[in-house]
Amino acid sequence: MSAPIFFLQSMDGMGMDGGMNMGRDLPLVAPEIAVLLTAVGTLVFEMVRLPRVALPFTVVGLLVATSLTIPLVGTETTVFMDTFRVDALGVWAKLILLPATALCAVLAYPEVKDTDREGTVYALFSFTAIGTLALAGAGDVMFLVLGVLLSSLGSFALVAYPRDDRATEAAMKYLVFGSVTSAAMIFGLTFWFGASGSTLLSELGGVGEMPLAATAGLVAVLVGLGYKASVAPFHFWAPDAYDGGPLAVAAFLSVVPKVGAILALAQVVRFLPESTGWPLAIAALAALSMTYGNFAALVQENVVRLLAYSSIAQSGYFLLGVAAFGGSELAVSSLVVFAAAYAAMNIGAFTIVAVAGRDLRDFAGVGRSAPVLGAAMVVFLVSLVGIPPVAGFFGKFLLFGAAIEGGFVWLAVVAILNSVLSLGVYLRVIVPMYRATKPRATPVSVPAIGAVWMIALFLTVAIGVAAQALIGNIV
Repeated sequence: MSAPIFFLQSMDGMGMDGGMNMGRDLPLVAPEIAVLLTAVGTLVFEMVRLPRVALPFTVVGLLVATSLTIPLVGTETTVFMDTFRVDALGVWAKLILLPATALCAVLAYPEVKDTDREGTVYALFSFTAIGTLALAGAGDVMFLVLGVLLSSLGSFALVAYPRDDRATEAAMKYLVFGSVTSAAMIFGLTFWFGASGSTLLSELGGVGEMPLAATAGLVAVLVGLGYKASVAPFHFWAPDAYDGGPLAVAAFLSVVPKVGAILALAQVVRFLPESTGWPLAIAALAALSMTYGNFAALVQENVVRLLAYSSIAQSGYFLLGVAAFGGSELAVSSLVVFAAAYAAMNIGAFTIVAVAGRDLRDFAGVGRSAPVLGAAMVVFLVSLVGIPPVAGFFGKFLLFGAAIEGGFVWLAVVAILNSVLSLGVYLRVIVPMYRATKPRATPVSVPAIGAVWMIALFLTVAIGVAAQALIGNIV
């Protein structure tokens, strides 16, 4: 079926309420439009050699987009002929990821200031965020493709920014791996179109009658979105990319594209028949990612790579909520709360690394020479473990509850055991901070970096304190 014929048939099958209504649809995607204008405006400032204006413009633009999202909380609808969803997952993705992108842009300032492409970095953050938002609100397989490609192109360039051997090698690995997995996803999604006769995710119910096509599409989606979310075994690019690029880029990649891909997978499975076997497949990936990520992190001497493998493990925790879709009322709220907690604590941890150093030996004595900085790192790492009362605990608590309610008791047990294992991972950073009496050098935080980790610290504590109120306003 050709694209024009498919489009005409889709239009013919829709009533007036299901067609294109720009007057109704555009206000519902105002945040995305604001991010796009921010990215374009930032490029303009770069072109006229005003990179110092580009950063405040980016931050203000992203915060304006966030403010435009607030009135959409509680909305459950679709736009553009049901191809894009404005629902709890998509709306909360904007409320979490746009401020996170702004924090990463500020974090990048000390590393990229006075370079010849400073404004380009800020623009790439915004362009990549647009692709991520396309994923989180996807209601059509074409938005999955668009989101993966747009977020990937910006990410490749960000990793390659330093233009040294390590960054170039990391970016090339990222590019090759991303190109192959994206191509595999695009090819596999054609099976779903052939089986259902539509590219809309809401029409996936029919693919259950063609098990081979359904399985091919499911494998393709897990490969493509698993790569974006750095889920094992599609994670191989992550440690090199995190360590090769600027730390702000590592923080960004560990949060923004990851959360967008996880929420996109949730958008897919909410319409996919369980007869395809997706719940068990996602549960198996969750167990693998958690276990592999934590064991690999245990042997790292480089803190950036340790956090990279930790990020792979955290992807497994996210998948608990996805596996519970259709079987637990906690699925949406658990994903949203954990995403908010994860964004704050992971960006905070990478920010402290930007101050202290990339190696474990750089953290020796930091807790004694810089007590506030050391305490902040402890809070971030304890939150990643899931110890109360900080944000990570409530996020994991909801994920475990969703998994149990969805019938995956064994997966919840695996997740709890991995949380205990992860304590050993993060103690490798915490113990040297307080055991050594003489630090290698007293870390000094520049104002931009200090602002980022203090905001992240506040959010990590505040989300934990206000978790119950937050849950009540998600849906």
